[in-house]
Amino acid sequence: MRILHTSDWHLGRSFHRVSLLAAQREFIDHLVTTVRERHIDAVVVAGDIYDRAVPPLAAVELFDDALHRLADLGVPTVMISGNHDSARRLGVGAGLIDRAGIHLRTDPAGCATPVVLSDDHGEVAFYGLPYLEPGLVREELGASAAGHTAVLGAAMDRVRADLATRPSGTRSVVLAHAFVTGGAVSDSERDITVGGVASVPAEVFDGVDYAALGHLHGCQAITERIRYSGSPLAYSFSETAHRKSMWVVELGAAGEAPSCERVECPVPRPLARIRGRIEELLADPDLDRHEEAWVEATLTDAVRPHEPMARLARRFPHVLTLVFDPERPPEDPLASYAQRLRGRSDRQIAEDFVAHVRGGRGPDEAERVLLGDALETVRSAAHEGVVPGEEDGVAAATAGEAAR
Repeated sequence: MRILHTSDWHLGRSFHRVSLLAAQREFIDHLVTTVRERHIDAVVVAGDIYDRAVPPLAAVELFDDALHRLADLGVPTVMISGNHDSARRLGVGAGLIDRAGIHLRTDPAGCATPVVLSDDHGEVAFYGLPYLEPGLVREELGASAAGHTAVLGAAMDRVRADLATRPSGTRSVVLAHAFVTGGAVSDSERDITVGGVASVPAEVFDGVDYAALGHLHGCQAITERIRYSGSPLAYSFSETAHRKSMWVVELGAAGEAPSCERVECPVPRPLARIRGRIEELLADPDLDRHEEAWVEATLTDAVRPHEPMARLARRFPHVLTLVFDPERPPEDPLASYAQRLRGRSDRQIAEDFVAHVRGGRGPDEAERVLLGDALETVRSAAHEGVVPGEEDGVAAATAGEAAR
């Protein structure tokens, strides 16, 4: 069976205020062409269909177009919701859409109910595990503890239990949206650390023939059976070196390792990161190759230059962002705010702020719990697609109490 693995479309997302809708439409064209020309038997989309819980109308229309075109090809498609999606909104109409061969899996309760397809070697069971927010699904899945490893482990226990009831030789494909230990991250992925340690061990997926992962935006293989397709487009300058692609996965008979081939995605415009003093950037002939790229420029001038964006745009008309990082001796105390925050979680930043306003006295254990609860409430509300004003203000009240 030939499977096309993709994920993290993030329909509706822009790139530093530049609309990517045309590029996303071109990707959908490329996807449909690949399915047709490569004689794909099944498509799997491992979450983050949309970029936010309440997507813009143009993104919904593009998704609708993609569904119709995939259904017209007659190729079964399995999709799960990711941490950017609202599972409840994405799952509306799933029962009806299912009849067209488009299988939306957004409800954790259905994680052990597979889509079963067949080829010359027998049956293949596709299990869709939507993004599992620990605070929302722990009780439902009967997880032994809080955190991503526990809830994903509980879901996979259900998958393996169902698989054990199926005919001998049944192969399995699991779609999951998670951060698996060993994966390489980028700046455009929404943090999922609140609610427990973000990463889960690859061993969680033991016993399946292929794990089609979403969440990380770089195409990568954790093992020969566990892979991320990555996003089809670059969504941050940290992805400058990425090759955007999808996996074509060949499943043979039971017990055989899958063979995987990368299929490159269209690149709307290359990305470039340039760094130096402004006069150097304007004069360096080695930078000619970046004049048509989307550019992130980091200026190292000791004094901020006059009208730097306008001056850079005359050479690099698609410069999108400026970063100021003046050259300073290592002992200089004026480190940038961004440098101080780099690598720190939302919870650590909140606790540091409490310590700052109290003259060095950080939160006690009870206050740490309250801060964690506030962040968890906001995260859960975002995942459920709660729009400010639609609910009863619980998240705001909890956050306010934590601040006091």
